[in-house]
Amino acid sequence: MEALFTSTAVVTLAEIGDKTQLLAILLATRFRAPLPIILGILVATLANHFLAALLGSSVANLLDGDWFRYLIAASFVAMAAWTLIPDEIDDLEDKPARFGAFVTTLVAFFLVEMGDKTQVATIALGARFDNLIMVTLGTTLGMMLANVPAVFLGHELIERVPLNIVRYIAAALFLIIGVWLALQTAGLI
Repeated sequence: MEALFTSTAVVTLAEIGDKTQLLAILLATRFRAPLPIILGILVATLANHFLAALLGSSVANLLDGDWFRYLIAASFVAMAAWTLIPDEIDDLEDKPARFGAFVTTLVAFFLVEMGDKTQVATIALGARFDNLIMVTLGTTLGMMLANVPAVFLGHELIERVPLNIVRYIAAALFLIIGVWLALQTAGLI
């Protein structure tokens, strides 16, 4: 259960103000069809985060040892720094969609999530917990917790939520997990 809860919390906080959340808002304003957008986010996230958690879990099994645990701890600390850098929506295309809301959301979310901080966090969580199903479910739940309100509330959410404060909280969470893992590996806790 620790894998599920930690994965959910980490990704929910990391997703606030992330480019995929901005994409959810953009798609919601473009299509005005919340259910297909939400289903597209769900399917894309399940696929993307399953592959990311599988990669993390596979790497953890191949590279078991204290040095690898320190590397995972360092990746969480790096994620803390990366979380403080705000994402922009400028790199998203503003062309009309050729496909419906579901297919557009599915493809866009899957591709935009590649190399994104939540995907990198999922790889690290997969390596940390070595529990593919719970990490995938947790990170997907985190994405849904952050993006479903964005789909329904759109631009109002961005105007009312102080994204800088949320970014600081998310960064602190990543930092705490990284330090905790390093201390645990060193046998200090």
